[in-house]
Amino acid sequence: MKKKKFKRSPSQNNFAKLSIFQNQKFKFKKKCPLSGKGAPKIDYKNIKLLKKYTSENGKILPSRITSVSLKKQRELSLSIKRARNLALI
Repeated sequence: MKKKKFKRSPSQNNFAKLSIFQNQKFKFKKKCPLSGKGAPKIDYKNIKLLKKYTSENGKILPSRITSVSLKKQRELSLSIKRARNLALI
């Protein structure tokens, strides 16, 4: 009597390889570009810096995109709002 080979469907095979529950060995987190040595000072008058952290529509970019720390994100948003209020941006 011959043994039947069990065939897996392609979706089951890919699921075994790419599981969201697997341990990820390497998690890379970017360092905050506004903190540390030689980092630029956040100021409402520094428009060149503030434009980097705003979108084309003028919205403030979130910290998950820019990888800015929470403390610096608050300072950044406050200085962007001040610059908008004074019509610098």
